[in-house]
Formats: sequence, C-alpha cells, structure tokens
Amino acid sequence: MDNYGIRPLDNYIFEADWQQLYILTEHWLSDLYFYRDDLRFLHHLIDNYFKWLTKAENINKVVALETSLLVLEKQGVGLIQRVKKHLEHLSGLIDDPFKYDSHTFRQEHQQLENDLSSFVKDFRVHRKSVFEITEYLMDADEVKSHLLK
Repeated sequence: MDNYGIRPLDNYIFEADWQQLYILTEHWLSDLYFYRDDLRFLHHLIDNYFKWLTKAENINKVVALETSLLVLEKQGVGLIQRVKKHLEHLSGLIDDPFKYDSHTFRQEHQQLENDLSSFVKDFRVHRKSVFEITEYLMDADEVKSHLLK
C-alpha cells in the first residue's frame, strides 16, 4: 500500500474540493484514534506475558519490541496533532478559499497522507511482531510452568 487514502484519481488531492479533503482527513483522525487504542492493547498484551519471563534472551526481545512500540506510539500522537491542525486549516479554507496557498496546502495534505501510510505500515509490522512473540511466549516452557502453578 503506497498511499493510505484510496484516491479515485491520480491527482485526487489536487482536484478534490475542500469538503472532500475535510471528510477524508476526519477519517484519518478517527483511524489514528483507533491505532492509539490498539497500541494500548498491545502494550497490555506484552505486559501480561513479560512478568513470566526468566530467560534473558526472551526478556531482551520483549524489551526491544516494547521500546519500538513506544516510538510508534509517539509517532501516532504526533500524527494526531498534525491531523487536528490540518483539519483546522481545512475548516479555514472552507470558510475562506484564499486563506492559504492552495497548491502548498495540497502538497502538505499529500505529505500527511504519505506519513500516515508509513505509520500504518509500521503499525502492522509491530502488531504482527507482538502477536508472534506472544504466541511464542505462550508456547514457551517458562510461561507454561508459571501458568500451571
């Protein structure tokens, strides 16, 4: 997936009206809030299994994954702030089409969409890693022995 949004035309960002871009951006914000909540769940999942670990190798894997999730979470918060500001600018453009330079604004919109796409790709990779390591830990002898006690 090269672009987060589904563009009906190759030049959609440069041809769409402000209301269409506003609606698309609201969807982005909604999705980002979902990803934020999902990241909280992934942290919770890791925390539930981390307490049973005793092997340094497994602890290091989980700590590295937890650290990368924190970085991803910080990126998500930054994107939420950028999207909110972008919505404010779009609102201003709907009220006054000459408030900002249209071409520059649309380029910024496209960059935001590309950054969102990158975030979603990273999120999916991290989510898959959390599930893989959780599955591995559930099958590991050290966790099974703790759970059977």
